[in-house]
Formats: sequence, C-alpha cells, structure tokens
Amino acid sequence: MSAYEISLLSVVGINVILAVSLNLISGFCGQISLGHGAFYGAGAYAAALTAVATHNLVLALVAGAVVGSLLGIIVGFASLRVRSDFLAVTTIGVNFLFTGFVRKQSWLGGEMGISSIPPSGLGATGNMVLILACALITIALSLYINKSWMGFTFRAVGEDEDAAATLAVNVASYKLAAFGIGTALAGLAGGLYAYFTQFITADAFDFVVSVMLLAMVVIGGIGSTWGVAVAAVVLTLLPEAIRFLNDYRLLVFGGLLVLMIRLAPGGMAGLFKQLVWRSAKP
Repeated sequence: MSAYEISLLSVVGINVILAVSLNLISGFCGQISLGHGAFYGAGAYAAALTAVATHNLVLALVAGAVVGSLLGIIVGFASLRVRSDFLAVTTIGVNFLFTGFVRKQSWLGGEMGISSIPPSGLGATGNMVLILACALITIALSLYINKSWMGFTFRAVGEDEDAAATLAVNVASYKLAAFGIGTALAGLAGGLYAYFTQFITADAFDFVVSVMLLAMVVIGGIGSTWGVAVAAVVLTLLPEAIRFLNDYRLLVFGGLLVLMIRLAPGGMAGLFKQLVWRSAKP
C-alpha cells in the first residue's frame, strides 16, 4: 500500500469518526450543532500538548477525548436554554471563539500552530490501522446506542422535548449525555489527527470543517449510522477521485446538500430504503 493510500484511508477514518459522532448529537438527539470543529480542535490541541509533555500515545488520546467532552458538556448547558436555529447559531459562535482563542495564545503556537508533536511509534501503517479501528468502534458504539434505551430516549428528546418531559424523561440529562458522548469521540478524532499529521493549526478546525461534517450527516441521512458513515467515506474520496473538484470542495458539498434536501430528505439511507421497498414491491 502506497503512502498516499495510507494517508487517504487515515483521513477517511477520521472523518467517519467525526461524522458519526456529530450524528449522535444532531441525528439522534436533534441538537443541531454547527460547531463540531471546535470539539475536534480542542481534542487535537489537548492531545498534542499531552504528547509533547509525556510522549504517551494512550494518555494523549484520552486527554483529547476528555477535553473534547468537557467542552461539549459546557456547550451542552447552552442547549438547555436555546433550541433549533438558536442552538445552531450558538455552536457557530463556539467554533469562531475557539479558533480565535487558539490563534492568540502563544502557548498553543498561535498562528503557527504546534509542529513538535512526537510520532506515535506505530508508523504510518500502524497509525492508519489505529484510526480505522477507532472508526469501527465508533460505528459499533453508535449502533449500540441507537438500539438501547438511551437511543430511544435521545430520539424522543429530538422529536419533541416537551412531550418527552411529560413522560418523565430528564431532558437536560440526555441532552448533556448526547453532547458529552459525541464531543468525546470528536476529541478522540482530534487526537488521532494530531498524531497523523504531527502538525496542527487553527485552520484545520474552522467553521468550514463544521459545515462539511454537517453536510456528511445530512447527505448520509440524519439519524442513520451506516448512512452517515458511508457519506463520510464517499465525500472524502470524491474530491480525490475527481481532482478538479478538490478546489471546489465546498461548492460540491453545498450542491449535494441542496439536492439531497430537495430530492431525498432522508439522505442516502432514506434513498436506499426507498429503492429496496420499490424492488420488493410486487
């Protein structure tokens, strides 16, 4: 396997983790977040600083997940007072605040970022295997949550918070749980990214990244783990397969997003179910 293929598969794995983790928040629990890049970045910076200080891969990844989750829970408290569009605007603000804060802090590398991240010791192939394994674990965790009592409650909160509350559901706790779990996985992805690139800057976690991740969720099918995972793979590989599209990545994502909303509101997962139903119909 060439270095290019290893690098591409590593990026695919990271994007799968990010898209599936965002789906836990926005797809399962109905909390629209346009600031997922901030939690991704928080995990990356936490892991990078821990790696520089300790040279311990496991400790660095745990630090990334914990810091991402803590920031997510803090933002989750904001979701207790705002809903729908107002929550989306709040999370956008979080993303801009994060990147602006990082750029002004010399201990975080400022505009130059952190370039002294030590290698994981696994090599390029080992890093890829670790990333893909984490992606599969993330998918398995999402599928488990979806079928569990927590998943049913998440969907109840996402459908109608007031109705869920009348059924004795602690809406606040489940919202915070969704943010905590989803952003912990985003922080883990950030830690993996830091080790993969060995160099991070605030630009890698800006608002554009958050928009691309939400596009993966919507195009894959909000609430569908497999649909979102497949969309993350396809939308990561598509610009690489068609090189001239690479400079128009946002235009491609935006166009696909509009087409999906207009022609297939259920995303790729919904479209697949429709095709299966029609083929099985006598």
